[in-house]
Amino acid sequence: MIGALQVGMLESPYSLTEARVLFELAHAERRETGELRALLGLDAGYLSRILARFEGDGLVTRERSAADARKQLVGLTPAGAEVFAALDRRSSEEIRTLLGGLPEADQERLVSSMAAIRRLLGGGQERAPYVIRPPRTGDLGWVVHRHGALYSAEYGWGTGFEQLVARIVGDLDFSRDAGWIAEVDGERAGCVFCVRQDDTTAKLRMLLVEPSARGLGIGRRLVDECLRHAQAEGYKRIVLWTRDCLESARRIYQAAGFELDSEEQGVENGVEVTEQMWSRDL
Repeated sequence: MIGALQVGMLESPYSLTEARVLFELAHAERRETGELRALLGLDAGYLSRILARFEGDGLVTRERSAADARKQLVGLTPAGAEVFAALDRRSSEEIRTLLGGLPEADQERLVSSMAAIRRLLGGGQERAPYVIRPPRTGDLGWVVHRHGALYSAEYGWGTGFEQLVARIVGDLDFSRDAGWIAEVDGERAGCVFCVRQDDTTAKLRMLLVEPSARGLGIGRRLVDECLRHAQAEGYKRIVLWTRDCLESARRIYQAAGFELDSEEQGVENGVEVTEQMWSRDL
């Protein structure tokens, strides 16, 4: 669809690999051939033939390094810069045409998915950036859906638990309650809500972090937002309900200063669970 497998990329006489070499040279004043070869993972002979063609077309210049005569430096000529600019322009036009028929929401989803693929397969260990924002239209349905789907898959809880979450969501009153949605690469990745229990007590509810986003510190950040809001609203105490099998969440609560008040046995969709109540002063 994007023409990467055509003999000439973007209606040019140059292949995808040749266009990539032009791209790298366009983003650096000059590059050493060994560096260029390692960057692109090219065979030395193949790269040499590409550069010889470019030199014959007047697109690049090659010279020996003043610091090390064994090394060769390559840079674009003005003609080479013009060829790259034309390729870059055509690439943008093709992408614009390709995406132009998609609604904006689908465009955002596509770009986010591409970013997720790059992060997951890129092999890097850097922590993905995330944002914390207030809920928007459509988020509450996602909260119910992900609680039902995720806890069914991980713990075997059924539609009864999903209905419980739906009732909690239905009782939210944003004139007094607050919530936060975490996003990674533009995709929802977590949530938490702070609701009023009485004049002096707030309740932390529906903390969730998607499996793909765990380990980024999102859970702790969501809990911190909830605590800050409860303190700013003048509550003296905050409580929460959880189950002992949610070990990651429990560690976050303990680190945030919550203490276990009580627990009792229960059953969820035929699965035995231990219900727990935690609290801390504000």
